[in-house]
Amino acid sequence: MAHADYRRSFTAVLVNTLIANVTTSFLWFCVTFWMYLETRNVLVTSILGGTYMLGLAIFGVPFGSWIDRTRKKTVMVIAQMITTACFAAAAAVYFAFPREELLRLGSLPFVLFILLLLTGAIMESARGIALSTVVTLLVPDGERDKANGIVGMVNGLSFMITSVIAGLAVGQLGMTAALLISLGLTAASLAHMVTVPIPEAEIVHADGAPKPVDFAGAWRAVRKVPALIWLILFSTFNNLLGGVYMALLDPYGLSLMSVEAWGFAFGLVGIGFLVGGGLVGKFGLGVRPLRALLLANIVMWIVGGLFTIRESAPLLIVGLFAYMLLIPVVEAAEQTVLQRVVPLETQGRVFGFAQSIEVAASPVSSFLIGPIAQFWLIPLMDSDAGQATWGWLLGPGEARGIALVFVLASLIGLIFTTAALLSKPYRTLSRAYLEAPAQGASV
Repeated sequence: MAHADYRRSFTAVLVNTLIANVTTSFLWFCVTFWMYLETRNVLVTSILGGTYMLGLAIFGVPFGSWIDRTRKKTVMVIAQMITTACFAAAAAVYFAFPREELLRLGSLPFVLFILLLLTGAIMESARGIALSTVVTLLVPDGERDKANGIVGMVNGLSFMITSVIAGLAVGQLGMTAALLISLGLTAASLAHMVTVPIPEAEIVHADGAPKPVDFAGAWRAVRKVPALIWLILFSTFNNLLGGVYMALLDPYGLSLMSVEAWGFAFGLVGIGFLVGGGLVGKFGLGVRPLRALLLANIVMWIVGGLFTIRESAPLLIVGLFAYMLLIPVVEAAEQTVLQRVVPLETQGRVFGFAQSIEVAASPVSSFLIGPIAQFWLIPLMDSDAGQATWGWLLGPGEARGIALVFVLASLIGLIFTTAALLSKPYRTLSRAYLEAPAQGASV
């Protein structure tokens, strides 16, 4: 296939990824905003975020095995079909039950509604794993860091769009309209995916076709690369701390501004995704992407410890913008390393294994931090004793308990990442990356 044809295929996949991401993110944002505003309980957001990440952890390896056994376009079409069906069923539950039942934690309507949404959103993650292998399939080795940056830019654009329209939809139109809009976007994504060409002449299996759930094969593929498990464990610890942000960022933002303003603010900081992804897409990551990953993480933790140091909406927006700008650098760096050091025929399993291990930490911290914040840190910082102890650092305000969580998590992350940069496994994996042969697209 000519170089131009590969580029057209990659562009078409990116366009469809944008549509699909907007679909899933829009509905998830709307549900999170709506349920928190109706209940004013951070346990709801921690349950939503934690359960989603738990699902990603459980299904990462099965999805990866499926991707290694199946043509990538087939995976993307089937995943989108299931997502469409689940969102339609969730809408049916929404319309069938009274709102008070739907919003009551533990009720049957609440469980059905959340499980259907989760299933649809988790199936979307199979597309993300497949996309990482499609980059190897369609993009030459020396250009993959830039391609991964463009993927990050697309993710940022979808984040920006959905943040704005989700806040407006919930604030001005209501949850009913938001649900109907998401169904239309889901159907559009499915219809477009059917038309997208992904050239894949054959599916190569160096060690035979993988099992439907091939944990052993995924583990063998990871172990073949010196110190690759170190990178996965590093990302796992980062996600353990990142679960704190996942659980508490929406409650923090919504305590400072209206849902419409918070949606616009999220859209504004999403420009950071675009800028970061665009910079990686233009300039790449250099010859040592692993070093870029660690340095970007160090800056992220510094920023994460500062943007809630005072109860200020402008400070939050500026800090989140800087934080979002660095996320495409980190994600593109990890993808680029894996695409070089892992053979294409086992990449689905390795990417799935990495997803399972890395995101498994997020639900742990998310489930833990919700109750800790709700029943301990928030009341502590609302008390005179808490203000006397921490007021010098965090200042006064309504959400100082959440701010304390962010500062402590960022401090731990900064210490851990600095230690990783000085470690022997970092040097070993960097050397393995530099010595690995090119593979995949050779146009």
